[in-house]
Amino acid sequence: MEYSCMELALEGERLCRAGDCQAGVQYFEAAVKAGTDDFATLSAIYSQLGNAYFFLQEYGKALEYHRHDLNLARTLGDKAGEAKASGNLGNTLKVLNKFDDAIVCCQRHLDISEEIGDKVGKARALYNLGNVYHTKGKHSGRNGQQDPGEFPPEVRETLQKAADYYEQNLEIVQELADMASVGRACGNLGNTYYLLGDFKKAIHYHERRLAIAKEFGDRSAERRAYTNLGNAYIFLGEFENAAEHYHKTLQIAKQLLDKALEAQACYSLGNTYTLLRDYEKAIEFHLRHLEIAQQLADRVGEGRACWSLGNAYTALGNHEKALQFTSKHLHISKEIGDENGQISAQMNLADLRNLLGIVDSSKHLAKDNSKLLNLMQLEETEVVAPDPKLLNSREQLQLLLKMPVMETILV
Repeated sequence: MEYSCMELALEGERLCRAGDCQAGVQYFEAAVKAGTDDFATLSAIYSQLGNAYFFLQEYGKALEYHRHDLNLARTLGDKAGEAKASGNLGNTLKVLNKFDDAIVCCQRHLDISEEIGDKVGKARALYNLGNVYHTKGKHSGRNGQQDPGEFPPEVRETLQKAADYYEQNLEIVQELADMASVGRACGNLGNTYYLLGDFKKAIHYHERRLAIAKEFGDRSAERRAYTNLGNAYIFLGEFENAAEHYHKTLQIAKQLLDKALEAQACYSLGNTYTLLRDYEKAIEFHLRHLEIAQQLADRVGEGRACWSLGNAYTALGNHEKALQFTSKHLHISKEIGDENGQISAQMNLADLRNLLGIVDSSKHLAKDNSKLLNLMQLEETEVVAPDPKLLNSREQLQLLLKMPVMETILV
């Protein structure tokens, strides 16, 4: 049976909205093949195809169709369409780490939106510019593995630009009474100020994010806010406050029936109780983290849990248990090719076997000079409490960041 271009496109849109982008793409591709003389309809199909491929993480295809959309909009003299396509191209280029090209596209989106008086489009363009600078700053800062607030001047300048764009976006969406966008802006402002080392400002914005999430019953956003608040309190040295927020994170993760998030919360709690020198509680949460990591076949998580358990048992003076978990950490580090983990485990094993410096756990763990990877996570960027080294100064705390999941607005 033959269907018209419009019928195929509408079915593709329905499938994408239902979450089946793979099937939606097939209908959109069929719509393109069916053809249409209505260039506005064709432009909309190109845009939807680009967005669908973006969500399928086929970024090359996404670029292709957003470029088709941009060229068609320019041919038609459609300024609003050109702005939309420019913004979508910018978001896609950002994911491909082509930050300078992404900035050009997002700036074009902003310029046209201002030219045609599109306030909503301007807000989106400002938000996406913030995202590009935020991601660029994290990408640059990750290479040096510095703590938040200790990035080189050029990275701090990039992150400050992100904050500036998010602030401008926040001002507009507040005027528009768009509370969902206000929440996103506050969350990303909190993350940006966290990276800049302004933890009190980060807490201010994450508290706002939390309040909005609660108002709308958004449990996922609420969980992220609690986690981000816990991370900020860690760097302020307010470990009790951090633990309180991580407990709320854990509670929501269980309600969401998400084992990976539960494991992350247990890991953060174990590290926080180690910083509080409550090693029994730390062990309780690290054992739960280990159990879930094994259930999920997460060898990286399992290795981290064993490393943390080795440290906690060492602090308690239970050297046999410490040796058991440190040996497991070494085995897993070799298996997954983690050179830093192997160095850490070998040094800890040497100390345990020789029974030297073990009673003074802070001296023992200070020998662990391995640099842990800064893994980043986006929308809103989430970080995990530090792998504890029982250190006393805030400057010595190192956080392990997850890979980004920041919200991107596709127009």
